[in-house]
Amino acid sequence: MTTEASAPTLADTPTAAWGAVLSMALCVALLIASEFLPVSLLTPMAAGLHATEGQTGQAISISGLFAVVASLLVTTVAGRLNRKTVLVAMTALMLASLVLVAAASNFTILMVGRALLGVCVGGFWALATAVIMRLVPSEAMPRALAVLYGGQAIAAAFAAPVGSYLGGMFGWREVFWGLTPLVAVNLVWHLTALPSLPARDRQDFGAMLALLRRPYFLRGLTASMLSWGSAFTMFTYLRPFLERVTGADVGLLSLLLLALGTAGFIGTWAAGRFIGPEIAPLLKAPALVMGGATLGLLLFGRAWLAVGVLLAVWGAMNTGMSVIWMTWMSRNADDAPEAAGSLMVAAIQTSILLGAVIGGWLLDGLSIQATFAGSIILALAALALIGDGRRLLKPQ
Repeated sequence: MTTEASAPTLADTPTAAWGAVLSMALCVALLIASEFLPVSLLTPMAAGLHATEGQTGQAISISGLFAVVASLLVTTVAGRLNRKTVLVAMTALMLASLVLVAAASNFTILMVGRALLGVCVGGFWALATAVIMRLVPSEAMPRALAVLYGGQAIAAAFAAPVGSYLGGMFGWREVFWGLTPLVAVNLVWHLTALPSLPARDRQDFGAMLALLRRPYFLRGLTASMLSWGSAFTMFTYLRPFLERVTGADVGLLSLLLLALGTAGFIGTWAAGRFIGPEIAPLLKAPALVMGGATLGLLLFGRAWLAVGVLLAVWGAMNTGMSVIWMTWMSRNADDAPEAAGSLMVAAIQTSILLGAVIGGWLLDGLSIQATFAGSIILALAALALIGDGRRLLKPQ
């Protein structure tokens, strides 16, 4: 008897399989931590691998590139495979990636490890919302997504400062080795908590193209890209702004970033609690609130207390944005959730990459204020496209 045949099925699970949801939330936290740890460990990693900091920084972008590709391919390549098997395989890839990075003797091995992580990031996120839709009833979706993105909030708040601290005490390789037992535990948890999830109708590129031909979905996808592009045009270059405009030293910088990260818990809690049947009015909230906070930073960026409040507001909405848009997707592409998930993840990852590129051009060519102004313009474009949100909903 195969493992999948003896695994619990959906019929055996309670109405809401919260243990499986929590297992996926832990996986999210570990994924985010693994993806962004090099940000706080860049200098010692470069020295240890005899590479430049610029080269080592590409370890972040290479994972993003592979995440885009994997998000578009996973639902077609996986074919008729049980989705539990695919999620377990993605977690095993994360474990292999961490081992390769921790043991890397040169830059090439590091990049291979980071490419594997990118496949895991793209593959996991592309399936995550579709799997959650099968684990909980529809009325519990916002709360389940809030739990899922709670893992993101935890990693965003603590991965970089804790990684930097432990890296200084023990070394950067030990930080990556330290994550491996946590991922191994998560792998076992997946095996025991996730029910069997047989593949449904195969989601190929035709299913993705069919979704893109739906005007409401295409508008929503574009609006979400503008919202995330606006967020990451600003966020990628937040540190230069805080150093140059606010005049933050290392201590104040850490405090402000901690305020931003911990506010994410409020965002996920509020989104899970207050999202109701009407999602349309909430679609413009991320661009409106985060764009407004960015404008506030331009106006009051020299006053550190005002900056702290604005960053807390921005951070809360940043995590709330994921819950809002994924709830929209689950309700308006419920007949093709895997194809929709692939498109959403590819769109988000592309927006993050392009936001960083556009922000960098504005920073190098003009100023940090121009970068933040570019973020505000993208937010305004998102608001104009969303309107009252009704045109982004599936016709009844």
